Amino acid sequence: MNFDMSQFDSYREDNRREVKKAKGGLPLSLWESYPAFANCYGGVIILGVKEDKDGSWYMTGLENAAKLRKDFWDTINNKNKVSANLLTDSDIEIYEENGNVIMVIYVPKAKREQKPVFINGDMFNGTFRRNWEGDYHCERSEVLAMLRDQPEETADMKILEDMSLDVLNTETVHAYRNRHMAYRREHVWERLDDAAYLERIGAAKLSAKDKSLHPTAAWLLMFGEEYKILYEFPEYFLDYREVLDPTIRWTDRLQSSSGDWTGNLFDFFFRVYGKLVKDLKIPFKLEGITRVDDTPVHKALREALANCIVNTDFYFTRGIVIRKDAESIVMENPGSIRTGKTQMLKGGISDPRNKALMKMFNLIGIGERAGSGVPDIYSVWEQQGWNQPEVIEEYGPDRTILKLSFVEKAAIKNGDKKKISKKTKQQLQDMLAFMTSDREYRTGEIAEFIGVKESRARVLVGELVNSGKIKAIGKNKGRRYKRI
Repeated sequence: MNFDMSQFDSYREDNRREVKKAKGGLPLSLWESYPAFANCYGGVIILGVKEDKDGSWYMTGLENAAKLRKDFWDTINNKNKVSANLLTDSDIEIYEENGNVIMVIYVPKAKREQKPVFINGDMFNGTFRRNWEGDYHCERSEVLAMLRDQPEETADMKILEDMSLDVLNTETVHAYRNRHMAYRREHVWERLDDAAYLERIGAAKLSAKDKSLHPTAAWLLMFGEEYKILYEFPEYFLDYREVLDPTIRWTDRLQSSSGDWTGNLFDFFFRVYGKLVKDLKIPFKLEGITRVDDTPVHKALREALANCIVNTDFYFTRGIVIRKDAESIVMENPGSIRTGKTQMLKGGISDPRNKALMKMFNLIGIGERAGSGVPDIYSVWEQQGWNQPEVIEEYGPDRTILKLSFVEKAAIKNGDKKKISKKTKQQLQDMLAFMTSDREYRTGEIAEFIGVKESRARVLVGELVNSGKIKAIGKNKGRRYKRI
């Protein structure tokens, strides 16, 4: 997040920018904003600026910027005040304009292993996050979620030493093994008994206490019965909702708590996947004279569903919810995006919340290409001519939402008169992936995200406005854009 003095009049406070008057020294609220930005996506704090009633900014200036800067460094390096200093000298800049001096503090996003960043030596009362209304105090559950995300060994690798191997559902295990052997014929694990096989795939581990095999959390989630899963994960809940007829509340519904099926992740995945694809109007292909029903859309939906599951924080409330209607599929899971939304959309880095579960899906041919799942889904939707998928990240409690639309996108006006290059198409795609319908964006923000100059971003924004995908709000310098 950059600060450009020439753009000062167009800036407004949002989830990445905060202004503070700071006339009498460092404001106390600064030490709430610092961890709030660090625990989200980073941001900019500007001292010596006040927000007017209409949201615009005006400079109030600083009386002694050098002293303020020294006080800031003294405080941020005090472990009793701030748990972690993420800044370097280059992250603070001093500007002077029309006799007014302001100080700009760039706060980077904290790494997963650095979170939570908190103040006053109190993790549970001194942790903050940022939303559109400002800085908010994190609930205990949010702090615990950040702590769970710190280690390289993910929560699903935990050995459940109080449980024996009989917590599994044998039919589910054998169904999984059959899929594995169909995908990898004559695999060396084929002749192993169930216990040895499950140890190989990460579903069981030897306990250091009794030297015996015990299930891992991944075993319980993937192969257990729902009522036994609740012993370790009291908030565990899986919910599929289908509304294809608007006159009926539910056309179809599947819940893990219904008691008429296992309620585990493996059975949920394949039951729900079958329901997601049964109404797809995708033309089949031929390889020679053989019909091929497994299209890129089918593969993308498998990837999306597996991605939803392996990134779920099963200790959080509300559980996994999959909703399908005639025009869209929405997948929701508890937990934030560990790599961050920007990196998730770019791809190339895989950091699943449940590594053991991801391995189990990989072994049966699902989600094999680490870090490329979401970009692949966007690419498939682009090829089909459907509206761009939308990724939404919510906090308090943490939740990740993927919206997949089957509605054809409107053609860009004048599209028949000029050929749009692949590069332009990708830039337009990246812009729509960045923008969500619940906030407004400046041209500078969009340019920064896709890595182009503002002049180029203005051209691209014009294309999207003309195509009806986004709308312009305001005039001249204060103009912003919002996804429709």
